[in-house]
Amino acid sequence: MVRVRFAPSPTGELHLGSARTALYNYLFAKKNDGKFIMRLEDTDQERLVEGSLKRMLGGLAWLGLTWDEGPDIGGPYVPYIQSERLPIYKKQADELINRGGAYYCFCSAQRLEVLRRVQEAEKQITKYDRACLNLKPEEIKAKLEAKLPYIVRLKIPAGQTIFNDLIRGQIKVDNTSLDDSVLLKSDGFPTYHLANVVDDHLMEITHVIRGEEWLPSTPKHLLIYQGFGWSTPEFAHLPNVLNEKKTKLSKRKDGEAVWVQTYQAQGYLPEAMVNYLAFLGWHPKDDREFFTLADLTKEFDLSRAQKAGAIFNLAKLNWLNSSYLRHLPVSELDNLLKPYYEEMCASYNQAPRDTGALTELMRDRLITLASIKEHASWFFRPQVELNTEIIIPKNSTPEKTLHAIKSAHHVLQRLTSWTSQEIKDALEVLVRPGTFSRRDILWPVRLALTGEKESPDVFGVAWVLGQKETLTRLAQAESLLAD
Repeated sequence: MVRVRFAPSPTGELHLGSARTALYNYLFAKKNDGKFIMRLEDTDQERLVEGSLKRMLGGLAWLGLTWDEGPDIGGPYVPYIQSERLPIYKKQADELINRGGAYYCFCSAQRLEVLRRVQEAEKQITKYDRACLNLKPEEIKAKLEAKLPYIVRLKIPAGQTIFNDLIRGQIKVDNTSLDDSVLLKSDGFPTYHLANVVDDHLMEITHVIRGEEWLPSTPKHLLIYQGFGWSTPEFAHLPNVLNEKKTKLSKRKDGEAVWVQTYQAQGYLPEAMVNYLAFLGWHPKDDREFFTLADLTKEFDLSRAQKAGAIFNLAKLNWLNSSYLRHLPVSELDNLLKPYYEEMCASYNQAPRDTGALTELMRDRLITLASIKEHASWFFRPQVELNTEIIIPKNSTPEKTLHAIKSAHHVLQRLTSWTSQEIKDALEVLVRPGTFSRRDILWPVRLALTGEKESPDVFGVAWVLGQKETLTRLAQAESLLAD
């Protein structure tokens, strides 16, 4: 059975690239009737961030990804949190030493720092000099009995490491380029290299699908598997997610734009985000652009993953999200917009109002759910703030504008049925050569109703406001211009 895992470190928020990796693992597992495992890699205790795990799992759940085993739901290979598996790593490190694949290193931190500086000064590759590799058994025993602090290092053998990557093909690495990396630290915590391999083996992971930043570590991991005499999983290294300058998307350069939670807070739909993330490094067989999670599960194939970096294009995500919003039923979209409507009601000290018509009117203008606050505040304001200079159309006069608003007020007051079409018909009756142009009427009426240069057309605005509120706002505009 196919078994894949997503193993985040709780050192921050859920990165877009990490979410994409989780998505690909999920799709691969579901496509192959396999299992998707969640595992927490928290061995770097100094970088842990409180609440990070909860937010990460929450972000993945928001995207609609569910896991079959994990720290929150358990499974046959508990625990799924690495800091709770320390005795396992110690036992395996000892076994690897006994098998000749690793060794004790008693070098002090000071000595290693001096070694690093010397190598840097001489422009050498910084590597451990293997000072402890050939310690005699009795020397090792004496140091251990004296309780000298130690670490465990991987013993890199001579030769080459060759492996096949499901995305990048065959890769060959000369082992002389590899360092005898630390596997077990002096505090008893494993490094990523040891914990990753041990957990993947014991949890029977069949495919390791991860970001390309881990590609240089793969030869070391394969040597650890070899040292234990274990069979290896298949590897697939996904392309990095890049910003529009074609550098890796990172918090340092791109700020909060790298976090999934940023887009969740801004009102992007999880369906649109999943659809977009899937295309960051993968493409389907045809030209379709809209895929549900179920569609992606049926279509996903690692052979269609790309090697080159995938550029995160916010404009494309915005287009995709707005498309999803436009195709939602009005009732469903209205329900999603309720928190934003409630926020605007509270800010203007207004009682809750029926917003179904507003949602229908604004649907085609939304980029995200949160963008409703930019486009619909006019609906909730108790009084429109009017600028007498703006409300007067170009080449018109205050007197003519006042006359236009009064005329609009008069014809709209007489309507017995209130639809956008009837509102349009009534206002356009006022448009006559020598009297009013369309702009003479429609511009000041729309400004009187919204107070904004940019808004939906006046007919839709009046329909949404209702006859009573429309007439009230026109009367307010009349008073302003009459002063």
